[in-house]
Amino acid sequence: MSSDFEAYEQDFGTLTAEITNKIGRIPKLGGEEKTQLVLNVDKQLEEVRELMEQMDLEVRELPIQSRGMYQSRLKSYKGEMDKLEKDFKRSRIAYSDEVRNELLGEDGGSSESQRAHLLDNTEKLERSSRRLDAGYQIAVETEQVGQEILANLHTDREKIQRSRDRLRETDANLGKSSRILTGMLRRIIQNRVLVFVLGAIILITIILAIYFNVRGH
Repeated sequence: MSSDFEAYEQDFGTLTAEITNKIGRIPKLGGEEKTQLVLNVDKQLEEVRELMEQMDLEVRELPIQSRGMYQSRLKSYKGEMDKLEKDFKRSRIAYSDEVRNELLGEDGGSSESQRAHLLDNTEKLERSSRRLDAGYQIAVETEQVGQEILANLHTDREKIQRSRDRLRETDANLGKSSRILTGMLRRIIQNRVLVFVLGAIILITIILAIYFNVRGH
């Protein structure tokens, strides 16, 4: 299972390195070439998102005792992914400004107004994105806590089941011991009755012997 995660890590490193290089090139290009590069980076970012989903699934299937290390690594990769997306958004903003300048000319007031409006909308989108990311993180953490609680409940259930089995075994042993003691007590009583009967017979025999001896004289 961990080998699959490490393979995903290698793919993640390769993709993010390519994306970082392309994001750095976007501001230096123009026209159709820039458009194609932006589209290409957007596609690669989607591949990275899918890759991280696979990594997240792999981590969830790991045993609890070895899950923490991989969760920390995945969290680091998510932070790196967030940074890449922010850098890409800045590149796309620069790209959009350049196209708008070509369409509207060098009208300073209008261009500045459009740019301010665009930046304001971008900031709103980024705030919404951060809220969504925070909500997703809370949901993931809640799910992890739920899984840990379920695991603990499962462990407690197994302990209770083992305790019940030991109690049943103890009860069975006590029942067996009780039957053995009852049998021993019965034999003791039988032996005492037998001794009493034998004593009575011997006593009667002695009395009869004395009686006949005295009568003979």
